[in-house]
This record gives sequence, C-alpha cells and structure tokens, in this order.
Amino acid sequence: MSPLTIILIVLVLVAAAFILYYNKFVRMRNMVDNAWAQVDVQLQRRADLIPNLVETVKGYMAHEQGTLDSITQARAAVADAKTPEERMAAENALSATLGKLFAVAEQYPDLKASESFVNLQKQLAETEDKVSYMRQSFNDTVMKYNTAIQQFPGTLFSGLFGFERRNSFDADLDAEAAPVVGFTPQPDAPASEEQ
Repeated sequence: MSPLTIILIVLVLVAAAFILYYNKFVRMRNMVDNAWAQVDVQLQRRADLIPNLVETVKGYMAHEQGTLDSITQARAAVADAKTPEERMAAENALSATLGKLFAVAEQYPDLKASESFVNLQKQLAETEDKVSYMRQSFNDTVMKYNTAIQQFPGTLFSGLFGFERRNSFDADLDAEAAPVVGFTPQPDAPASEEQ
C-alpha cells in the first residue's frame, strides 16, 4: 500500500469518526432538550393549578395572607426564570412554599373538608408525582449525555463541536419543606357515594 492510500484511509476514518460522534451528540442533546420539555409541561400544569388553589384557600385563611403572597411571588419567579437552571431554583422555592401552605391548611378543618380544596390537592399530588418521574427521566438523560461527551474518545470531539455539560435537576437541599399533599379523613364529612 502506498503512503498516499494509507493517508486517505486514515482521513476517511477520522472524518467518519467526526460524523458519527457529531450525530451522536446532537441526538443526545436533543434527547436532553426533549426530557426538559416534558418536565416543563408538568411544571406548567402545576403552575396552572396554583391560582385556583390560592383562590380556594383565600376564603378560609384570610389571616394567612403572607403564605398566599409567598406562593404568588414564588409562582411569578418561576414564570420570570430565563434558563433551565433559574427555573429549577425557582421551582424548588415554589415547592417549599407549597409545603408551607399545606402545613398551614391542616389548621383549618372547613378548608380540608372543602370539595374544591380536596380536588385541587389530588390534582396537585398527581402532578407532583409526574414532576418527580419526569425529573428522574431528565436527570437520567442528562447523565447519559454528560457521560458521552466526557468519555474518551467522545471528549476529543465534544469540545471541538461545542457540546457542553448540562446540569441535572437536583432537589434544593436548603428547602424548608417539600410539598406534602395528604388527605386527612374528616369524622363529620359524609362518605362519598358511588354513582
């Protein structure tokens, strides 16, 4: 084999490696973006439930205005977040604030017996479950992407193509409380009838 043929084969192999790794990283980056979009859908659903929850609670908890204001401010911070990292921090703060609301709500038996409040609690609990699942899926996807761009030989190509490490959606370790949504049966409340 001539030296020119060897050089051409090496160049073709290097070009093929560039193409394969570039396509792999693009696919994985898109998977991370898609996983974030799925988290974002559930977070938006939660944000949409919050105004109804606040309105339901207002009539029962008139002297707990500070808690309600905190929820409104936390929700506004989520809406104002520009980057996924800002959104993650704002969502963690909102979760802590919702936890405070449900803790305060335990002191109001009439509120806990309200059909609207119970329904919103149930919807919020279901949404929190979905958020947890989607966060885990997002974090798994981010881990795979970060591993691919940091392992050899991927690391040789990822820097050249501008593929950067992504942050996972971690729980806020400084949060005071997670949103605990529970249902306490009321002794006076009539049992629901099957239809």
